[in-house]
Amino acid sequence: NAPMPGVILELFVKPGDVVQRGQQVAVLDAMKMHNLIGAPAAGTIVEVCVAAGQAVGHGDPIVRFAQT
Repeated sequence: NAPMPGVILELFVKPGDVVQRGQQVAVLDAMKMHNLIGAPAAGTIVEVCVAAGQAVGHGDPIVRFAQT
């Protein structure tokens, strides 16, 4: 989920990708700072909920994943 409002600049995952805890999944631009968004746990990406260039609010889902 987005930790703060901003704009998604880049996504590094797609559905089916396996990620490790802390692995970068996206870059969020908030107040002209680039924030790296990491996976909160190891798992498999089920859905990417945003696109590059899309504005998000605090708590909006960025990706959904199934923990392993």
